[in-house]
Amino acid sequence: MKTFIIGLLIGIIVGAGAHWYFTVGRTTPAVQKAEERAADQAEKARESAQAAAEQAKQALAARLEVLELRAEDIRNELAEKGRIVRRKARDIGVTAVDVALDARTTATIKAKLAADPDLSALSISVATTAGQVTLSGTVASPELIGKATALALETDGVREVVSTLQVK
Repeated sequence: MKTFIIGLLIGIIVGAGAHWYFTVGRTTPAVQKAEERAADQAEKARESAQAAAEQAKQALAARLEVLELRAEDIRNELAEKGRIVRRKARDIGVTAVDVALDARTTATIKAKLAADPDLSALSISVATTAGQVTLSGTVASPELIGKATALALETDGVREVVSTLQVK
């Protein structure tokens, strides 16, 4: 019993010493400075990422405004016509587009929809004919109709987007 108690006390002392060593003893001024520098750099990176995200958000808002794809524009046009149509100004002329290009355009747009966390590629159908893309299906809000239309318009080979997307 005496051996057990001595072993227990030695174990407690060794455990306390190891705990101190790993929590306090190993923290030297050099390690503390390195941790502070890393924390500062992480904070700067976070601020930079936030600034970039804000700039991207503002750029998207400006594009949506220019293309008249803001929520109120979408609501008004859906109420009046039941669909929205937007054309790229530079591609209004008639162009001959083959079936392979249309299939590639459709696949590219579906990939963009799948990559966007707000849009569901499963809920949005994409069809392309001679550079005219038709989006149909459902989305959660009018803003997402504008976002899906903008994604399609930004795709090479697209000259017009017709959206019959409905808000569910």
